[in-house]
Amino acid sequence: MRKNDFMEGALIATLAIFISKFLGIIYAIPFKAIVGYEGGALYGYAYNIYNLFLTISTAGVPLAISKLTSEYNSLNKPKEKEYMFKEAKKIILIFSFISFLICFLFAPTIAKMLVGSNNAVVNTISEISFVIRCVSFAILIVPLLSISRGYLQGHGYMTPASFSQVIEQIVRVIVIIAGSFVFYKVLKFSLKSTIGIAVFGATIGAIIGYLYLGKKIFKLREENKVNVDSLNKKEKKSIVQKIITYAIPFIVINIANSIYSFTDLAILTRVLNYLKFSPVTVTTISSIFTTYGSKMNTIITSIATGVALSLIPSISRSNAQNDQKDINDKFNKILQIFLYVALPIAIFMSIFAKQIWTIFFGVNELGTNIMRFSIIVASFDALYIMVCNGLQGLSKTKLIYIAVLAGIIINLCLDAPLMLLFDKLHLYPYYGAIAATLIGYLVSLIIALTSLKKSFNLNFHDTLVKLPKLIGVYLIMIFLSLISCDIISNVENRIILILLIGLIGLILLIIYYLLNKKEVKEIIGKNKRK
Repeated sequence: MRKNDFMEGALIATLAIFISKFLGIIYAIPFKAIVGYEGGALYGYAYNIYNLFLTISTAGVPLAISKLTSEYNSLNKPKEKEYMFKEAKKIILIFSFISFLICFLFAPTIAKMLVGSNNAVVNTISEISFVIRCVSFAILIVPLLSISRGYLQGHGYMTPASFSQVIEQIVRVIVIIAGSFVFYKVLKFSLKSTIGIAVFGATIGAIIGYLYLGKKIFKLREENKVNVDSLNKKEKKSIVQKIITYAIPFIVINIANSIYSFTDLAILTRVLNYLKFSPVTVTTISSIFTTYGSKMNTIITSIATGVALSLIPSISRSNAQNDQKDINDKFNKILQIFLYVALPIAIFMSIFAKQIWTIFFGVNELGTNIMRFSIIVASFDALYIMVCNGLQGLSKTKLIYIAVLAGIIINLCLDAPLMLLFDKLHLYPYYGAIAATLIGYLVSLIIALTSLKKSFNLNFHDTLVKLPKLIGVYLIMIFLSLISCDIISNVENRIILILLIGLIGLILLIIYYLLNKKEVKEIIGKNKRK
């Protein structure tokens, strides 16, 4: 296996995540055709809860393992590294089992927390409880798979860790599509049972991915055998404490996104029900927020996740070596990846929201309206993920807690009032939930970046000097996009739209690259390995 440097690792991880997320978007097309918005909402309820409990069960350990592995490698401490991995597996198994039991046993209670009452949405509490229990089995396997990836990523082996993610997703998608079609369309099972089978695909995919990574890790550990028994009790205790200390901030970072989704969904269904929206409309909006619309957002957030996976061990390594210049360069690259990659893609997708939604899910005004603004929020979510994980690489734990919790509290406090305000202004009330999320992310980012600048003496001059030109490029690209969108505004045929969006996207990408050629090359330029 060959190690990867920061940008190469980031590109590999981002590509793998993008492929995985793209598969996650593509499968939604036949999946929606099979189970509709009602099935999509039911699937979304299960997966929102699964993501929340998965974050709790992993307890931040996989990313902590990545950081600690990199740190121990930099300090040439192989015994500590191997003992850390051994103990981490024990910790993760305990958390996984407890999370599984809570999710499985208290599924009805969780379902009621999500939708309030049986008449708020089309799906019943019983149905939602059933699919939550079906997906809960994945919580027993996925954390072990995640910790294995973290171990390899910490060594700088991004390729096998990323490849396992693609394998896992391919298997999951096959189970979702094939299982849904066979059981719902052929065998005529109930929608509840069909969605239960679909969400169980996460468990099967995780098992296959874990078996693949197990072979890679076994080979790596065989090549670097060390005797951990020579460590004394004090050293072993210190390692376990480090795992827990490093894991907690990652819990906060990762659980924050799940909490955003959970609170938005729980408040959304209640406020829409209070505003006398029909159960069918509430269910449709819920399915767009939790399943179909969120699939589109992953195109943007996959960029952040890929960068973060490479960023954490890389910044940890630089921090261990006290390389302030490299740390400063990496934070500037985070901002530039947002400005030059994530935000432009989000703006393009926002302008062409109607056409993109039609390609994937057919003509739907609700889907178009929600996607047009939620995709912009997704770009700030991407920046939020990258910045928070960068802070964790620097062990700025207290700052992470303050920034993340402030954003969550702001979102929680603003969700319902903004929805009601937007309704009073004769705007779509669900825009209020989107606005609350955006404000929450912005608050977290402002706190994190300003504190980082003051306390860590970092500067963002390299990024700021690029802004005047970049803003001009944005205006040109937005103008060209709006003209192009207007030309194809009445086209609804999916095949023709795919060709047109593909052609327009390619032309705009070439123009964008030519206008930013120098800056793009600087962003993706390779760093020396630290």
